[in-house]
Parts: sequence; structure tokens; C-alpha cells
Amino acid sequence: MNGIFKANNPSGNVLLFGYATLVKLPMFLHYSAPQLQVMDGVFYKNILQLLQLIAAGFPSVYSIFTFILLFIQAISINKIAADLKLHRHSNYLTGMTYLLVTSLFSEWFSLSAPLIVNTFLIWIWGKLCTLYNNPNPKATIFNIGLVTGLAAFIYFPSLTFLLLIMVGITIARPFKLQEWLMGLIGIITPVYFFASYLFLADKMSSFHFPGFHLSYPHFFGNRWAYVAVVLVTLATGMGIFFINANINRQVVQTRKSWQLLFLYLIVAVFLPFVNTSLNFTYWILLTAPVAPIIAAAFFYPQKKLVPQLLHWSFFAIYVAVGFFNK
Repeated sequence: MNGIFKANNPSGNVLLFGYATLVKLPMFLHYSAPQLQVMDGVFYKNILQLLQLIAAGFPSVYSIFTFILLFIQAISINKIAADLKLHRHSNYLTGMTYLLVTSLFSEWFSLSAPLIVNTFLIWIWGKLCTLYNNPNPKATIFNIGLVTGLAAFIYFPSLTFLLLIMVGITIARPFKLQEWLMGLIGIITPVYFFASYLFLADKMSSFHFPGFHLSYPHFFGNRWAYVAVVLVTLATGMGIFFINANINRQVVQTRKSWQLLFLYLIVAVFLPFVNTSLNFTYWILLTAPVAPIIAAAFFYPQKKLVPQLLHWSFFAIYVAVGFFNK
């Protein structure tokens, strides 16, 4: 299986779609309506209201929408990894890894605000990686700020990724006040328009600002969930080992991209500590930065046994969680 996605096959996205259909099958067999959380944003609530109208006559709309999101995210992060040459040559291992890792926990089978925000954050990380030699950085930085502001209206704690943006711009570009102001204007723009709407519609008093809440993240899982956490951590460590062993052979822009990816991972780890929801859903934000790292553990080993064993271990947990964890 690894060999199929390790090659730069022209029909790679078609193969990824087939793979996604396989590993996301439990989503359609045991679909459930998403549950609102305290930190979910107003835009996400509007999305759910729209989907609830459709679900009244077509309940599987939640699963279809979730599947489409995950597949778009998989091909998006795979394309970014390929364009940045993170793994020496183009392949589809990052997309495969993303689809597989997001299938290891039953909480990730349902639609959620963090899942939607993953789409925004993958795009932001990709754009930050292009700032190094971007001919029009001001427009790109404004768009990054704008998308970040929109993401906060879907899942408020995603504002913590402002740290990724600030450090990312610092890594990629020399300090220019105009560029930083463009980013700030981009973040404020959706806030301004939303506040204007509330004021004109006389709904200012109805809006509740969720705020930030420092808390200790809880993990409620069965034995398969703990095995999955251990395996993901082990695979991530293996990926980091192979990345460090090969990073000196890569160009400067690729090294900066890896730096931004590791920063992305650190911020994603920190996010659950500013969350009031006692569930495992928000940890899905870790899957995007983890996917290219674990993909390195599939890509670099000379002996096929190690990546094959790693892949089928992941696949066995997916089967156990998706089909036998009732």
C-alpha cells in the first residue's frame, strides 16, 4: 500500500479517493448528528442550522459533508507538501497518512467546528510557507489574516494560531511594518463586518463573546484509543528522526517550511489548554501538522518492512475502532 502512494502517480488523487472511501466507511455506517460545544463559533452554528434542514429528509448529509471536507483537506495538504518538496520528491503519502490518522478515533467520525477549521489552517500554513519569495506579500498576509479572522467565527480557540502567523511571518520575511498592518487589517475585517451586522440588526445584546478559558485537557478513551495515541506518538517520533537526518540536504525554503510545520504542531498541542469542551474532538487539529511528519516515516526507510508494519498497525486500529468498537 505504501508503495502505491509513494510513487508520483498521475492518478494519485483518484487512488486517494478510493482509499478515503475505504477508511471512512464507518462514518456512513454509524453516522451521528454533530453536537454543539461551548467554544463553537456563530458561523458554525449557522452551518449546522442549514444542515439540520437537509438532514430532516436526508440524515446522511452530515457524513457526506464530513467526508468531502476530509478528502479536500487530504489532497490540499498533500499538494502543499509536494510543492514544498518536503519529502525529496512528490508523492501521495501525506494525503494517505492524513486520511488514515483521522480514522483512528471515533470522535473524529462526526462533523465538528475544529474539523472545518482544519481546512483554513492547512491553507494558512501553505501560504506562510510561500512568503519567503512571494512577489506580492502584502496581499498574501492580508488574506492570511482574513482567513484567520473567519476561522475564529467557526471555532473561537483557533485564534491561538495567531502565534503561528506572527512567528511564521518573522521566519519568512524581514520586519516591515506595512506587512504586519496588512495582517492586522485582515484579522479585523470579518470582525468589523460582523459587528456592523449586529449593530444594524439591533442584535448586539444577543451575541455572547466566548472568551478564553485555561483548562486541563481530559482524555476519555477505551483501550484502542490509548493504543492509537501511543502509535501516533511513536510514528511522529520516527518521522522527526528521518526528517532531521535528511533536512541538511534540502534547500532553505524547505527547511523553513519544516520549521513552520513544527511550530504549527506546537500551537495545535497548546490549543486544548484554552478549551472548555471535555471531549477529544478538538485534538483533530493535530492531524494536519502530524501527517507530513508521519509520512516521512513511510517515505525514508530503505527497508520496506518498517513502513509496511507501521501502516498495517494503523489500519488494524482503524478496523477495530470503526467496526468493532460499539
